[in-house]
Amino acid sequence: EVQLVESGGGLVQAGGSLRLSCAASGFTFDDYAIGWFRQAPGKEREKVSCISLSDGSTHLEQSVKDRFTISRDNAKRTVYLQMNNLRPEDTAVYYCAARRSTVATMIFPFDHWGQGTQVTVSS
Repeated sequence: EVQLVESGGGLVQAGGSLRLSCAASGFTFDDYAIGWFRQAPGKEREKVSCISLSDGSTHLEQSVKDRFTISRDNAKRTVYLQMNNLRPEDTAVYYCAARRSTVATMIFPFDHWGQGTQVTVSS
């Protein structure tokens, strides 16, 4: 069974940083891509970033491209989202999700989801 557990959220002031983690289990790591999404209150879920666990290639949405970085640690079966220069509009529940694919794209649906971690950025 695919399991994804997010951690690392919290309250931070604008301009600060947080690193989110997504611990993955229950599947062959290299066969999947992991994506990060976020959903703010009253808004639709938004794509953030994804990474191929096979070759480490990445994709970042334009809204976060200059501030966020995604990476993986295959030995720990963990994907990270480093978020710098956070803004109040980054406030959301952040989810990681998995799709069986070696391609870092967010075009196709992700099949497995974690429970999310809250990120709150104060002004």
